Amino acid sequence: MNDQGRRILLGRVAGALGLRGEVKLESWTEPRLEIFRYQPWTLRDAQGRERLVEGVRGHEQGKHLVARFPDVDDRTAAEALRGLEIHVPRDALPPPKPGEFYWVDLEGLRVVNLEGVDLGNVSHLFSTGANDVLVARDSERERMIPFVRPQYVTDIDLATRTITVDWDPDF
Repeated sequence: MNDQGRRILLGRVAGALGLRGEVKLESWTEPRLEIFRYQPWTLRDAQGRERLVEGVRGHEQGKHLVARFPDVDDRTAAEALRGLEIHVPRDALPPPKPGEFYWVDLEGLRVVNLEGVDLGNVSHLFSTGANDVLVARDSERERMIPFVRPQYVTDIDLATRTITVDWDPDF
């Protein structure tokens, strides 16, 4: 799979914190501080405008991740960053460990059940807290399949871009 030019959403600016230009970040990396490792970032606003930034520093503070952007020195400038999405090139991420996958690498893969019935393509995945859920869509419906291996997700083949599941197509 060619990841050149492909970007991954790793977090977003949640809002200003204090008076000196610091912001709260939401980070979807694990552990969450790893987000600072993948710079430069492409910041994208709600209108799709983008800009590149690097040199962002940060730390954990209680339940928050706190960041300081270069040239952001007061609350007004920090508040202007609220809502910006943080994207990085896919190839900036380390390869996943054996048996692990980045969700973004599963999006678009074909989903078939053990009998070979095509259930559509992976639209997205999400976490419920109890387990992750794979959402497969075809032209007629959407199926939510617990991403539980090997009980429901029996095989993931990136080479053939296919995920095999133990799932009733009528469910």
